[in-house]
Amino acid sequence: MAEKYYFSIPDTEVPRIVIIGGGFAGLKMARSLRSAPYQVVLIDKNNYHQFQPLFYQVAMSGLEPSSIVFPLRKAFQKQKQFYFRNAEVIKIDSGLNEVQTDRGWLAYDYLIIAIGADTNFFGNQMIADHALPMKSVSEALYLRNKILEDLESALNIRDYEERQSWIDIVIVGGGPTGVEVAGALAEMRKYILPKDYKELNPKEIDIHLIEAGPSLLAGMSELSGQKAEEFLLDMGVLVKKNTQVTSYDGKTVTMKDGSVIQSRKLIWAAGVSGNKISGLPADVIVRGNRIKVDTFCKVEGSDNIYAIGDIASMVSEAYPNAHPQVAQVALQQGQLLAKNLIRKSNGQTEKPFKYVDKGSMATIGKNKAVADLPFMKLNGFFAWLIWLAVHLLSLIGVKNKLLVFLNWIINYLTYDPSLRLIIRPRVPKKV
Repeated sequence: MAEKYYFSIPDTEVPRIVIIGGGFAGLKMARSLRSAPYQVVLIDKNNYHQFQPLFYQVAMSGLEPSSIVFPLRKAFQKQKQFYFRNAEVIKIDSGLNEVQTDRGWLAYDYLIIAIGADTNFFGNQMIADHALPMKSVSEALYLRNKILEDLESALNIRDYEERQSWIDIVIVGGGPTGVEVAGALAEMRKYILPKDYKELNPKEIDIHLIEAGPSLLAGMSELSGQKAEEFLLDMGVLVKKNTQVTSYDGKTVTMKDGSVIQSRKLIWAAGVSGNKISGLPADVIVRGNRIKVDTFCKVEGSDNIYAIGDIASMVSEAYPNAHPQVAQVALQQGQLLAKNLIRKSNGQTEKPFKYVDKGSMATIGKNKAVADLPFMKLNGFFAWLIWLAVHLLSLIGVKNKLLVFLNWIINYLTYDPSLRLIIRPRVPKKV
C-alpha cells in the first residue's frame, strides 16, 4: 500500500475547518471566519473564484474572462490562520476525519462541502457528448470560440442549407441563463454581425430557444415569464415551449414530437446536478445528486460534516423540494454556518437556517430585464438598471467592478465590444 502523503499545513491548537469549493457558498463562509478561533483550509480545483451569473457575457464576447474571476489567494491575503490548496478532492474518509485529494490527504475537525453543481444532461449521453454547456469560464470561452469559428466557416459556404447549419443556434432551457443567452445572441445578430460579417445576411441566422415547460423563467412570476417571452419575440428569437429535445448528434437537434433543427451549436442550459464526491453514505444523496442536510446545514447522520450552496438539499415546509440553487441561498448558508461555528466555539446556541428571498432577476438585452422583488415586480428599463447594479456590486475586487462597468458603458454606447477573439489553447511542442 502506498504511503499517505499529507498536506504540509501547520498543526494548531484550534480546530481545523476544511472547506471544499471556492464558489459563492465556500468563499462567503471562509471570509466570514476571518476572526474566528479556527484554522481554515480552502480546497478548490481552480485557484480562482468564478462569477457564474456573467458567464454568458464572456461567451457572447461582452466581457473579458479575467474581469469575472478573482484569485482565491488574493482574496485571503490578510486573513490569518487561512490556507489555500489548489487540488481536487477524490473522497472523504469520515471515519478518520480526512479528505483525499489528487495532491495529498488532509485531516479536518469540521468539513464543509460546497462543491456546487454542474450541467445536468438528464442521462442523455448523446447530448452530453455534443452539446455546449456553460458552467465554467473555460466552457464560456469555448462557446465564444465556437460561435466565432462557425461564422468564419460560414463565409466560405455557398450552399444555403449547409450554411444554415453553421450559423443557426439552438438554446435548450428557458431559465435565466437560456433567456439571457438568447437575448445576447439576438443583439449580436442585429448590431455586431452586420459590421463584422458583411458577406452574411443576419436575417438568415435563426436563434431557437426551446423550453420543455409551458413558460419561460419557471422559477419567477408568470408576469416575468410573459414579459421575457415578449422581449425575445420582439428581438426575433424563435421561442418553442412545451417542447423536449431528445437527441443531438452535433448537427441535428431532434425533438420529442419528431421535428428537427439543423445546427452545429446546441447550447444546453436546461438544468443542473450536484457535483459528485465519494465517501458519503448513499442514503444522504437525494434528487439532483444533492446532499441531504438538516436546518443547520449538517449532513444527515454526521456530527462534523456540513454541506452548503447548490449541493445542499434542505427540505422545509416553505421549500418541500429544497431551496432553489441560486447564489443568494449559497451566500446566506455560508454566512450562517460560519456564525454558527463561531457560536459553537463560544458555547452558544446555533441558529437554524432561514432563507430570505431577496428576489429574482433576468436580463434580456439593452434596457430589457425582468425583476421579481419582494415588494414589487418590474420589467423593462428600471428592472435592467437594478440587474446591472446588483451584479456589479456582487463582483469581487474593485478592479473587476471597474472593468465590467467600463465594458458595459462601451457596449451600451457603441454596441461594438472589441473582445471577439478566437483564442485557441496551444500545447508547446516537446523538443
